[in-house]
Amino acid sequence: MKDLQDVSAISIQPRVRWHPLRRVFRSLWQGLERARTRRWLAQLDHRDLADLGLSHAERLNELDKPFWR
Repeated sequence: MKDLQDVSAISIQPRVRWHPLRRVFRSLWQGLERARTRRWLAQLDHRDLADLGLSHAERLNELDKPFWR
């Protein structure tokens, strides 16, 4: 009986809620990352697009999106 663990002392941690300001900063950071990636995508030529498996139309569709989407 000495090898049994006392589970009565184990408590379940409540779900952590993000501070609203932290969520805003995280969303802004993600938007800036999307904008950076789209600038990189705009610089690719047709061979690079083919390597990625993207068409010119797919690239234009992605470049037309605003940074928050």
